[in-house]
Amino acid sequence: MEWFFVSPMMVAVLFCVSVAAAFIDSIAGGGGLLTVPALLAAGLSPAQALATNKLQSVGGSFSATLYFIRRGAINIAEQRLNIAMTFFGAMCGAIFIQHLQPNLLRQILPAFLIGIGLWFLLMPKLGENDRAARLKGLPYALIGGGCVGFYDGFLGPGAGSFYALAFVVLAGFNLAKATAHAKLLNFTSNFAGLVFFMFGGKVLWGLGLVMLLGAFCGARLGARLVLSRGQKLIRPMVVIVSMTMSLKLLWDSHGQAMIALLFH
Repeated sequence: MEWFFVSPMMVAVLFCVSVAAAFIDSIAGGGGLLTVPALLAAGLSPAQALATNKLQSVGGSFSATLYFIRRGAINIAEQRLNIAMTFFGAMCGAIFIQHLQPNLLRQILPAFLIGIGLWFLLMPKLGENDRAARLKGLPYALIGGGCVGFYDGFLGPGAGSFYALAFVVLAGFNLAKATAHAKLLNFTSNFAGLVFFMFGGKVLWGLGLVMLLGAFCGARLGARLVLSRGQKLIRPMVVIVSMTMSLKLLWDSHGQAMIALLFH
């Protein structure tokens, strides 16, 4: 029945948007900046847009993760605990958001994203090479997996950047390795969120599967560049995406007030 809600032309546009979004997301995160507004513009309700976006995000993050695994950039056996904690955290976040309004988090999130962008911009050696890990095992899984997974299930914007930053700062990974592992945990939390939305009946499956195909293709292209270009590509992309997400969130929260201030 989804096809009655979205015209064929809009479906084609959303397919192209999902390709571009997944390409960006596989390198630096933030693909939802493109897909969620596009879904809302197509006439979906906010709940349908978020649910359908989770479906297409699963396709993109799975594509990138599969590529990284096949190229030996990820060892699944070493990430089992991180995967489990991420899945649990994301499910808790998706349930928790039904009972609390995330307004406070929306207000402070731009500051965190600006901080990530500045951190990578002002510390050019960050993530250049592997370093000794500050946290391992369960302590890392609880923070880098569970806490970020909870955030991804609860709100979501910038989760890929938070996963990557945790791998660089806490696990000591170089930036390319951190980005690859971030997609694994991003896929985990996306899948957990999708499971929750499936029970809510808000996923538009026809449209979502078309976008999933686009996301699969876009993410594969981005993942190739991560391994071939490394931090020379990832670092500027993280800075740009973090700043763009910050401005978008600030505009969503305070745009109307700013307009009113300018014209009074």
